[in-house]
Amino acid sequence: MTNSSFSINCSGKLHDFHHIAVMGILNATPDSFYDGGQYFNLNFAIEHAAKMLAEGADIIDVGGVSTRPNAAHVSEQEEMDRVLPIIERLTASFTDIVISIDTYRASVAQAAYLAGAHIVNDISGGDMDEGMFPMIARLKCPYILSHIQGTPQNMQNNPQYEDVVLEVLKLLTEKATKLKEHGVNDIILDPGFGFGKTIEQNYQLLMGIQVMSKSIAYPILAGISRKSMLYKPLGITPKESLTATAAAHLIAIQNGARLLRVHDVKAAKDVIKIWELSQGRG
Repeated sequence: MTNSSFSINCSGKLHDFHHIAVMGILNATPDSFYDGGQYFNLNFAIEHAAKMLAEGADIIDVGGVSTRPNAAHVSEQEEMDRVLPIIERLTASFTDIVISIDTYRASVAQAAYLAGAHIVNDISGGDMDEGMFPMIARLKCPYILSHIQGTPQNMQNNPQYEDVVLEVLKLLTEKATKLKEHGVNDIILDPGFGFGKTIEQNYQLLMGIQVMSKSIAYPILAGISRKSMLYKPLGITPKESLTATAAAHLIAIQNGARLLRVHDVKAAKDVIKIWELSQGRG
């Protein structure tokens, strides 16, 4: 089974995964682990989105709440105040832009969709808001279904698995089936690197993308850009981890990932291009 020909409908815009897609991260937060505060200003956020689009980003992922371990609580209203002006400005400024909203709240997902977002990217897989799945069904928009063990406040407190790949795959498959029962057809799966996993478990998942991609009929997103699974083993900082990120992206692609969620769009596009050339697709 392969997901390379899978497509999603983004408000009438059909996006297929014949070519590996790149999702550029736009954090409208003061405390995200890598770029917190850099794009908290509306104008800076729009400028950065424009740069990522120019470099070839297929999707811009807008988030207003940091989900790093032990991140501070942000109210629903504050989250909306951070993301909605950005989405509205992006929609007005870029005709063909595809926007995803990075949120675990159904109310924020709805408000963002009405403001112009096309995709909901939920790191909790519906666990942190029981209204999320019914909301996605009503909106009829694509949904990125992610795996997490615990919450951002406690997820790294000794996560336990007997077989991380099979357990993540089982849970995502069960939730995808539930979404299909709600009438949701456009689903992307995210194994949730760093969300309730040790460094070793993250690498098992990275290689396990191959098992997942052959077992399910959904495209897989790899969100590994500059994460601690890359910089901690090397004894470096997130800002020094671009080379490690590129290496991990190549491994993810080789194992079947069809969408990369990244901080550095040009570097990711370069990795994809080199891989495509190696496959005779250049």
